[in-house]
Amino acid sequence: MTAPLIIRLRPEDDVVIATQPIAAGTVLPEEGITLQGDVPPGHKIATRDIAAGEAVRRYNQVIGLASQAIPAGSHIHVHNLAMTDVQMEHAIGVDARPTVPAAEPLTFMGIRRPDGRIATRNYIGIISSVNCSARVVRSIADHFRRDIRPEALADFPNVDGVVALTHGIGCAVDGKSESMRIVRRTLSGFATHPNFAAVLFIGLGCETNQISEIMAQGGLAEGAKLKAFTIQDQGGTTKTIEHGVAQIKGMLAEANAVTREAVPVSELVVGLQCGGSDGYSGITANPALGHAVDILVRHGGTAILSETPEIYGAEHLLTRRAETQEVGEKLIARIDWWKDHTARGGAEMNNNPSAGNKVGGLTTILEKSLGAVAKAGTTNLRGVYEYAEPVTEHGMVFMDSPGYDPVSATGQVASGANLICFTTGRGSAFGCVPAPSLKFSTNTATWKRQEDDMDLNCGTIIEGEATIEELGEVIFRMMIDCASGTRSKSEVLGYGQDEFVPWQIGIVT
Repeated sequence: MTAPLIIRLRPEDDVVIATQPIAAGTVLPEEGITLQGDVPPGHKIATRDIAAGEAVRRYNQVIGLASQAIPAGSHIHVHNLAMTDVQMEHAIGVDARPTVPAAEPLTFMGIRRPDGRIATRNYIGIISSVNCSARVVRSIADHFRRDIRPEALADFPNVDGVVALTHGIGCAVDGKSESMRIVRRTLSGFATHPNFAAVLFIGLGCETNQISEIMAQGGLAEGAKLKAFTIQDQGGTTKTIEHGVAQIKGMLAEANAVTREAVPVSELVVGLQCGGSDGYSGITANPALGHAVDILVRHGGTAILSETPEIYGAEHLLTRRAETQEVGEKLIARIDWWKDHTARGGAEMNNNPSAGNKVGGLTTILEKSLGAVAKAGTTNLRGVYEYAEPVTEHGMVFMDSPGYDPVSATGQVASGANLICFTTGRGSAFGCVPAPSLKFSTNTATWKRQEDDMDLNCGTIIEGEATIEELGEVIFRMMIDCASGTRSKSEVLGYGQDEFVPWQIGIVT
C-alpha cells in the first residue's frame, strides 16, 4: 500500500504532517493548498493562513504561537513558530474511568525470588558508591565477561552476567542534601532489584557517600546476597579486586540455582521511555506503545511514565485521568518544581526539544510533550512518585525525572521496573541493565538505517501496513517474550552498564 503524502491527526488542527520529502509547488488537493516551499518528512505544513501571534494547533492542542504571518502551504518550524505559556485546565479526574480487567489474565515465564518478588533477568551486580571505586568495580566484572573470559561463567548458564554499575558522583556533595538522598535511594533501589541474585557494594572508604549511609537510608543489611567493602580497608586496588572476584565466585552457585516458571503478567513493571523523538513519534510508536500499556494494565501490570520536562504542556491530559485529587495535585507540584528549577538555573522548559528532535520535525516542548504522553495509553493515572522511589501501585503511574533518557531510565529501574520500552525516531543505542530494553522505531527510514539496534518498526503505521492497535498487540506480546527470557537487540549488543546514570541535582563543592 502506498503511503499518503500527508497525515491529518485531528479535524481541528492547523497543520498536517509530511510522511516523505515534499517539493515546493506540490498540490495537496485534500487540503486545498499548494506547498510554498520544500518540506522534510515528519515536518508540519500550514493548512490555512495563520496570523502572527495566533495559536497553532496539532492534536487539537496548542503547540506554539506564529512568530510571523504563515501562509497556507508553508513549512511550519522554528523559523515561524514560537513557544508560548499555555494556561492548562487541569480538571483533575474528570476523565478517570474504572479499568475493566482482562477476562483471562496472562502469564510470562519469570524467576521467583525466595521473598516472592519476580525477576525477568538473573544478574549479579557490582555497584560503586563513588566514582573513585569505579575502576575496581569494572575490573571485577571484567573477570566474568563471557566475551573475553567465557570459562568464568561456563558452569553457570542461568546467570545472565556479572555487571558493573559505576557513576561519576558520590563525593563533594552535602551528605544531608536532597541530592545525596536521591543518589542513595537510587543505589538502594538497584541493590534490592529482583533482577539481581546478589550484589556487591564497593567504595573507596573516605567518600561522602558512605556505604553505611546508603544501607541505613535504604533499610539494607549485609548478608549472603549483599556484601560491602572499601578499597582502603582491603589494602588497595589489587587486593580489593582479588577479594571482589572471590566474593562473586562464592555467590555464583546459588545464583545459578534458578528456574523460570509461569507468573502473572501483573508482576511486569515496564518503564516507558522515548529518545531521539521526531515528528512521527506521537503518530506511530508512542500511541502503539500506549495501546500495549492499556493491555498491560488490564492484566494487572504496571507502567511507569517519566521525563517530567517532556510532559510539560501536556500534563493536563494526565491530570484529567488522575484517580484521586491527591494524585493530580502531586503531578502539578512536580511540574511547578521543574519550572522553578529551570528558572533558577537560567534555563527554560523549552530547552527541550533537542537539536535532533528539531531536525525530525518537533518545534516546541509543547508539541513534543503531546506526542510523548501517548506512551501512557488511556487508563487512569494511579500514582505519582519521586525519582527512584519504590513504585507500589499497579496500573499506570508517573515517576519524576529529567528528560535525559539514561537518568530517567535509571530512576525507573531503581523504582522497580523490570523491563524498559523505548521509542525513537532519530535512532538510539541504549540498554539499562539489569532490566532488558526493547526499542521501537517510529519510522521505516530509521529502522532500515539502524535495524541492528531496533526491535520493531512502527513506521508501517504511516505506510498503511499496520494499525496502532495491531502493533500495540505486537508490542505487548514482545513484552511477555522479553520478560520470559528472549533477549532484546540491546542485550545482544551488550548495552546497559554504561547507561547507569543516577540523577544529581545538587551543588558539587
